[in-house]
Amino acid sequence: MVVTGASGGIGEALAKEGLKRGAKLAVCARNMDRLKAAFAAVDTGQILFFEADVSIEADCKAFIDATLEKWGRVDVLMNNAGISMRALFEDADLKVIRELMDINFWGTVYCTKYALPSILKHKGNITGVSSIAGYRGLPARTGYSSSKFAMQGFLEALRTELLHTGVNVMWVCPGFTASNIRNTARSASGAVQGESPMDEGKLMSAEECARLICNALQRRRRTLVMTGQGKLTVWVNKLFPALADKLVHKHFLAEPGSPLQKYEV
Repeated sequence: MVVTGASGGIGEALAKEGLKRGAKLAVCARNMDRLKAAFAAVDTGQILFFEADVSIEADCKAFIDATLEKWGRVDVLMNNAGISMRALFEDADLKVIRELMDINFWGTVYCTKYALPSILKHKGNITGVSSIAGYRGLPARTGYSSSKFAMQGFLEALRTELLHTGVNVMWVCPGFTASNIRNTARSASGAVQGESPMDEGKLMSAEECARLICNALQRRRRTLVMTGQGKLTVWVNKLFPALADKLVHKHFLAEPGSPLQKYEV
């Protein structure tokens, strides 16, 4: 089981849930010290640690090659690494949107490309950790929504290509989950925001999210949309898109320090 972005949040929880279920792991992150610290309290004999930036194709290839050398195969690829943003498109430096696409979308493409031969051989599973933002564009998160729409389109096309191969392709949308993705979200300039506008104590835990994802993985589900709010958002957006525009705008306008306040008269 290969997990990208495993030094915290959902990625760390996915890797630890995999360990509980008997998986041999390969995990990567950009910061090796932080990655190893996340697993300091567990038996690391079943884990390959690798420092990689998934926005760099050569890093992704090296990570998958190291996994194959260590464990001999890839059965499950969890494309989890990702970053977010919080800024109006008008104000955002284009490098911010490019960075999100490089990590969230291209990181998924690169890792999938190099893991695919082994996954095909063993009829395994490719999973993308997406977001409700991959179904519904979210204001002040244009780059994030774009990257998740692209991820889901890529995985849907790939799933259809592989329909009769025995490989399962799944994308999951956790909804609002207590993780570090909002703390590392990019501002308009590309700087790390460093704090979350959400009340993390009221959100689904990363551990519960990982448990649901692994259950869906074992059932070889096509998609998994979590939380009542997430499911409602998907269906309202599909059936009543104009109403969804208004509801989503209202929701994000109410965030503390919402960038949308700039446009309010």
